[in-house]
Amino acid sequence: MRADVFLVEAGHASTRSQAQRLIASGVEWRLTPLAPWKKVAKNGDDIPAGAELKLLDAAEAKYISRGGLKLEGALATTGIAVKGLRCMDVGQSTGGFTDCLLQAGAAQVIGIDVGHGQLHERLKSDERVVCVEGFNARALTPELLEQACDEALCEVIEEEEDNDTQPVAPYAWMRNGGQVDEDYDDSDDAKEQDVENFKAERAAKARAKAEGSAPVELRRRAGTEKIDITPAFDVVTGDLSFISLTLVLPSVVQVLKPHGQLLMLVKPQFELQPGQIGKGGIVRDKALYAEVEQRIRGCLEGLGLTVKQWLDSPIEGGDGNHEFFVWAQQGAEIKAAVPVGAAEAAPAKPAIKAAPKRPSRADIKAQRAKQELYEDPEVASFGQPGPARSKQKKRNER
Repeated sequence: MRADVFLVEAGHASTRSQAQRLIASGVEWRLTPLAPWKKVAKNGDDIPAGAELKLLDAAEAKYISRGGLKLEGALATTGIAVKGLRCMDVGQSTGGFTDCLLQAGAAQVIGIDVGHGQLHERLKSDERVVCVEGFNARALTPELLEQACDEALCEVIEEEEDNDTQPVAPYAWMRNGGQVDEDYDDSDDAKEQDVENFKAERAAKARAKAEGSAPVELRRRAGTEKIDITPAFDVVTGDLSFISLTLVLPSVVQVLKPHGQLLMLVKPQFELQPGQIGKGGIVRDKALYAEVEQRIRGCLEGLGLTVKQWLDSPIEGGDGNHEFFVWAQQGAEIKAAVPVGAAEAAPAKPAIKAAPKRPSRADIKAQRAKQELYEDPEVASFGQPGPARSKQKKRNER
């Protein structure tokens, strides 16, 4: 069996990419306790079934993904203690940050991600984790987040057909050959119009069910009834790609409690313009890091937060880019402000109407469609700070 596949199936790694990083750090195997250890030289090396493995450096296996190692280093440097606190993980993905927060003692982690089906099964089944998929952080409001969390914890109960209400057909007395006695009472028989109305109603329900607009009931799954989904957090962390943080922070800080802590990973390649980024998407001019820092600091200060520290990420990004963390603290009051670089204040959002007690499938899809309006990273970053994707666009036009 391939070495990277063997590590995953044996439980030493959660993904093949993580297994490959472990192999790069050093992995040895042997078939019996007296046999000499053999080093795995490459990912495709064959390891016999039943072999004993030894990891020379198990750091990569500590968390679901290497993102956990990044956050672990940032928590240690800043001294932020998350034990017993409610946390939010923006850009949850496979769950590296979430895993780190839980291992550090967080009481709960609510994670949001614009994608679907990425969170590792071990975290998805953890009662301390709420995973909200298909949710764009840029469109986040406390109300929408609470509603999305509730939907994530619910199962859809469809209205069942009630055949007991079917009216008795007219001329029912004619059944069985029409043999009735003089005492037969047809006063309870439905009129022809009653039957036609019933048929039309049944047909309308069938069409609505096929179109997804039939009334449904959302009911919490067993064991989730008491889970707290209040959209207010002690600590907010995040790891986002293909979008500038200046577009996301104005929404995210609205769910951070007064005096709460914000710890976000900053990826310079998504904060700069195309001409400032080198081949392969690598930021090679270190002088540009100061520009990124100034932009992020200005955005946070404009939102009423105090930037407490700007620090290097303990691990480089997977593409080789140097990354940073920004640590900021919410003020005594939550302040809504225009992010730095915006030309003018965005128009006020209309008040969110209370959801009906029995929303339809179409209603649920419509709510989710609003959240996914900017799901395409190309659309999300159009005309905004952060790199455009002109090269990719040219390739698509060929």
